Amino acid sequence: MNHDKKILTIDQSTSGTKVLIINADGQIVHRCTEDHRQFYPQPDWVEHDPIEIWEKTQTAIRRVLTESNTNVQCIAAVAITNQRETVVVWDRKTGQPVYNAVVWQCQRGAQLCKELREAGYNAMVEEKTGLLIDPYFSATGIKWILDNVKGTREKAAAGDLVFGTIDTWLIYNLTGKQVIATDYSNACRTMLLNIYDLTWDKDLLQLLDIPFSMAPEVLFSDAAFGYTDVGNLFEREIPITGVMGDSHAALFGQNCFEPGMAKATFGTGSSIMMNIGKQPQKSPQGLVTSIGWGSNSIVSYVFEGNIHCTGDTINWLVNDLKLLENAAESEQLAFSVPDNNSVFLVPAFAGLGAPYWENRARASISGMPRSTKRAHIVRAALEAIAYQVRDLIDLMTQNSGLILKELRVDGGPTRNAFLMQFLADMVNGKIIRTRAEEISALGVAFMAGLTVGIWKDLNELQTMRQVDREFKPVMADDQRQQLYNGWQRAVQSVLNAAKGSSLSKEYKL
Repeated sequence: MNHDKKILTIDQSTSGTKVLIINADGQIVHRCTEDHRQFYPQPDWVEHDPIEIWEKTQTAIRRVLTESNTNVQCIAAVAITNQRETVVVWDRKTGQPVYNAVVWQCQRGAQLCKELREAGYNAMVEEKTGLLIDPYFSATGIKWILDNVKGTREKAAAGDLVFGTIDTWLIYNLTGKQVIATDYSNACRTMLLNIYDLTWDKDLLQLLDIPFSMAPEVLFSDAAFGYTDVGNLFEREIPITGVMGDSHAALFGQNCFEPGMAKATFGTGSSIMMNIGKQPQKSPQGLVTSIGWGSNSIVSYVFEGNIHCTGDTINWLVNDLKLLENAAESEQLAFSVPDNNSVFLVPAFAGLGAPYWENRARASISGMPRSTKRAHIVRAALEAIAYQVRDLIDLMTQNSGLILKELRVDGGPTRNAFLMQFLADMVNGKIIRTRAEEISALGVAFMAGLTVGIWKDLNELQTMRQVDREFKPVMADDQRQQLYNGWQRAVQSVLNAAKGSSLSKEYKL
């Protein structure tokens, strides 16, 4: 271990850009955050200004170095983790974006996705990319820009335009407009990369009328992506290495290096991701197969499912229902009653995500007897988070043939002891809560540090794991199954209502 060297990590998220200095002990020396604006030009459309993101990134880098009084000679590498799927199209000569970045939340591609599904392209897309046809992924955003921004089709045909996820945009600017590259974890989320032969898929590019010349070079996550002095901020050029999408970086940061290891990141929603090894597998319905990362010239694959509403359910109890003074109070209230009193809450406030993918679904509270108290509703809300995670873990293990070794968790809601114990009971496995913060930033710092020699191998990284607490299952099997059966009935009721609502609107007299 080289104790003098540090990694400068750029963590570019949906709401802002965070820059961190991480030392050889895997500790955060300092961090700075710069928020950027959100643009909503039409209902369900979301955009970012790529120029603003780049400017905010530079500001955050200057701030973190100044405020931490870090000697730039100690910076061994610049690592990047980023919001996934958000895409930019720009002029490769001038560096000017032709339009704002189309954000992963944007639904402008929904109609095109519907047409592709109806035309029978579902199987083709899944077989090549491991993904579902959905505007969540980058491809339809690229096509929309080419179809709707004047002059872009001609420029693209002439080879003057390039597309890239946010990592590519930052690498391009950090290297003085010299390098146009991405890593496999980001490329696989565009719906344009063949995850089997690890190349941009010409059939998919042709289907969407996107010129092959627009695609960036795809590299392993531990590759040397280029060198940067951040506009003469550094006295020497520093290598850019350790590049991963945020969820993939979190899996690496949790040291989930072996098949069967999984992580759950809890925020507004949750990303559940399991390492399935060096060979891709067809994902069960409702999940996707992605590339976790590429290192040492080998790719690791994952199953992933995204839950719309987990931590936000607790926020709803606090901010909207006013049932709680603060999120921490939910733990005490849940423990104050012996059970949920047959109450089930399905938090489909914005539809149901994986594995149901029913955007028309709406939230419900069911099974309430007259004896229902505030504590029962709060407990049901916390239990719903665990049930949703089990939905995905069951699919991942049953279809991969893997056994869940343990579930490593991070994010604010993991501080809730009731939730973590109930989660252990529901998945019938060990839950490991990390003490480390900024797990995605830590993950890419680890990848970069391995490349530049701060750490020698994965075993050394594992010695730095910061485990806060373990939760082991204690619930009887029959009770576990009885509760989960109740959850499944509640979900089915919501799904039936969503289907009925759609039919009633379609056939309204």
